[in-house]
Amino acid sequence: MVESTFFTGQPVMSQLLSLIPKSVVKELALEYGADRYCKNFFAYDHLVTLLFNSFTQCDSLRALISGIQVNQHRLLHWGLLHTPTRRPSEFFEALFHRLHRLHMGGLPDSLPKNKRMLERLFIMDSTTISLFTEAMHGAGGYGKNGRKKGGAKAHVLMRAQEDVPCFVHITEAKRNNKVIFPLLKLPPGSIIVLDKGYNSYAQYRTWGQDQVSYITRLNENSIIRIEADRALSDNQKKLGVLADQMVELSRLSNRKTIRLKARVVRFYDADNKRKFNFLTNDFVHAPATIAALYKRRWQIELLFRRIKQSNPLRYFLGDTPNAIKIQIWSALIADLLVKVIKDRVERGSKRRWAFSNISAIIRQHLGTYVHLIHFLREPDKALLKYRPPDTPNRQLQLNL
Repeated sequence: MVESTFFTGQPVMSQLLSLIPKSVVKELALEYGADRYCKNFFAYDHLVTLLFNSFTQCDSLRALISGIQVNQHRLLHWGLLHTPTRRPSEFFEALFHRLHRLHMGGLPDSLPKNKRMLERLFIMDSTTISLFTEAMHGAGGYGKNGRKKGGAKAHVLMRAQEDVPCFVHITEAKRNNKVIFPLLKLPPGSIIVLDKGYNSYAQYRTWGQDQVSYITRLNENSIIRIEADRALSDNQKKLGVLADQMVELSRLSNRKTIRLKARVVRFYDADNKRKFNFLTNDFVHAPATIAALYKRRWQIELLFRRIKQSNPLRYFLGDTPNAIKIQIWSALIADLLVKVIKDRVERGSKRRWAFSNISAIIRQHLGTYVHLIHFLREPDKALLKYRPPDTPNRQLQLNL
C-alpha cells in the first residue's frame, strides 16, 4: 500500500467544521437562547448533525442516525458529544448570515465609486420548496382531492460575482414576494435585477432616492405614458434593441395615484425569438447593456438548482415550520461551506472544479483523513506514487 500524500489528522468533516468558529456559535446560541433548558444536545451538536445530513444527502431520520452511528469513532473529532431538543430557527438564520459576513464580506454598507458594474450587481428572486405537510401553507389552489401540499419560500438576494446567497428570508409559500423589501438595505451605487413579480412602484421610487438602480420587466397591464423616444444607433439595432423610451407610469394605490418616471427598453432576443420590455431607472447605460444585465438573472436560477440538487430538500426530518426552516438554513450553510472550499482551492491553483464535483468528493470522503484543499489543488499527485498491488499469479511468476 502506498502512503497517502494528503494524509491529515482530521477527517474532511472536521475540516469543513473548522470554517465555523465555535465562538460565533456560542455567541449566537446565547443571543437567541438556543441552548436554554438544554442539558445534552446543544446548538453546535444540532448544527453538526444537520450538516452531516446535508453533505451525505440522507433521505430519512433512520439513515441519518445510522450514518452517525457508523462514524461513532470520529464524533470526538467533529466535536459532537451528545441527542434533539427544540431551538429557534432564527439561530441558524443568524449563523448563516454571520458566516457569509465572515467568509464573503456580507452585504456591504457602501460601494467604492470605481467598482466595476458586475461587482455592483445584485440579483433577487424567490424559490418554492414543496412540503409533504401543510405545516407551512403552500401557494395555489386545492387539488381534486380537496387537499393542498404545503410549501416554503426562500427569498434570496445574491451578488453576481459571488454565486452564493448574501441574504435569505424564509416564509410560507403563499406569502407575497414583496415581504423582503423592508428587510433589504442596498448600498448606494448598487444595481439590482429582479423579476416582474416584485413589481412595486413605491419601492422603485425608494431605490431611486437611495441611488440604487433597478432592472426588471414591465408588466403587460401597466398604465404607461411615453414622454420621449431616444435615438438608437445602428449598432444597438443590430444587437436587438427595438426602442428606448422615457416614460411615466401610474397606478392607483389606497385611493392615491402613484407616478413613476422610468425608462423602458424594448428588446428582441434572437436566440430565444422573444420580445422583452425592460423597466429601469438607469438612464445612463446603453439599452443593450440593460438587456445584458437582466440576462444575468438566470444566474440565480442556477443557484437554486444547485442548492436543491446538492442538499436533500425533498426529505425533511421534522414536520413543524421551525424544523423545516432549520433544515433549509442548514442546507444553505452547507452550500456556503462548499463554496468557501471551492474559492480557496481556486485561489491557490489554476485548476477549476465544478461545484457538483466538490460536493460529490465531500460526500464520498466525509470521514476520510485526507487534506481536502491540498487534494483538490493537486488530485493527480495522488496517482504519481500509486503502484498496483502484485497479484498471486504475478508473485508466483517472479518466484519461479
